[in-house]
Amino acid sequence: MPTNNKLKIFNDPIYGFITIPNTLIFDIIQHKYFQRLRRISQMGLSYLVYPGAHHTRFHHALGCMHLMQKAVNVLRFKGVVISEEEENGLLIAILLHDIGHGPFSHAMEHSLVDDISHEEISLRFMQELNSEFNGSLTLAISIFKKEYPRQFMCELISSQLDMDRADYLKRDSFYTGVAEGNINSERLITMLNVKEDQLVLEEKGILSVEKFLIARGFMYWQVYLHKTSVVAEQLLVRILKRAKELVSQGVNLRCSEALFYFLSSEINADSFDAHTLKVFSKLDDYDIVAAMKDWQSHDDFVLSNLCQMILDRNLLKIKVKNKPIAEVNLESHSKALIKKYNISEAEAAYFVFKGRLVNQAYENKFQKIKILFKTGKIKDIVKASDQLNLKALSKPITKYYMCYPKKKM
Repeated sequence: MPTNNKLKIFNDPIYGFITIPNTLIFDIIQHKYFQRLRRISQMGLSYLVYPGAHHTRFHHALGCMHLMQKAVNVLRFKGVVISEEEENGLLIAILLHDIGHGPFSHAMEHSLVDDISHEEISLRFMQELNSEFNGSLTLAISIFKKEYPRQFMCELISSQLDMDRADYLKRDSFYTGVAEGNINSERLITMLNVKEDQLVLEEKGILSVEKFLIARGFMYWQVYLHKTSVVAEQLLVRILKRAKELVSQGVNLRCSEALFYFLSSEINADSFDAHTLKVFSKLDDYDIVAAMKDWQSHDDFVLSNLCQMILDRNLLKIKVKNKPIAEVNLESHSKALIKKYNISEAEAAYFVFKGRLVNQAYENKFQKIKILFKTGKIKDIVKASDQLNLKALSKPITKYYMCYPKKKM
């Protein structure tokens, strides 16, 4: 693929200048698959709560690559041998780790495709790009799949303290204006080391890790699981579900070719072939917004009202509780809606529903943040820290919610 390569510098509001290290990575960034990330929001519909949260997956991917460059330099300075080929593999793997996200990030995983995660779609994209770039992504794919023999490299891509989290907490904090999430990613990276092929953090970095975990827990409840964001995402999932239902009944819905393909097909992990990947690469936030703008005046009561709710930010009410929601609470709202608008029980279920939210800031069951002491011993951060609240952060907290319409839709 011929490209006019040149020294490229991105001016990032978080880290300042981000440099592209070589022509291969420059060409990957220039590829249409990666450029699509400019049109995929990092935080979905969170801008309905935090107006500044309009940053994209493109921003995030470049930020992750920048932090990975710093991590590699820190580890090399401490005597960890990392070849140029391995460095390239790490940079490409983290650059492409989110390339499989659909419109508005996570909403599509619950509506347009079944049984296939964005991580799996990211892998499909990487394999396709590997063919186009004559096998240059082979090592990156091995690291991404956690098959590369050097474990610490896989942990830099995906773990409790990876470059993904190090960027998104700081970036999302900046764009939302929620200062509590502003972690010191530079300090965390400076404290990284490798012991027995494991990624560890030196003892003097304990306070930074504590702040990182507390900030993560705070950001989930305050930002990612904010009740208004939850309602908006659930409405979007239901819009796509309703659209798919109508298309299956032969109803004519105007939308882009890419969106119609997914509305009219049953796509799962087995049927997600090369053609589906090509169509997926043409799908972004703009397809969904354009469709909602058209569908808001559709004859279907459910579809038009759901679209109007998001576009006009006239969302459903939501109640969040610490105990499961009783069915009787749903039934009263559902019956009132059926009577008022003369709709079916199935149609009312699009507007009256319940769910649950789970937040676990530190998931130490399968992965741990390991602290390296001067004695050479390695301990889990919960055991190494004297902060009692870290034990609480390692336990999942579940809350339950119920959504229903306001008096007037």
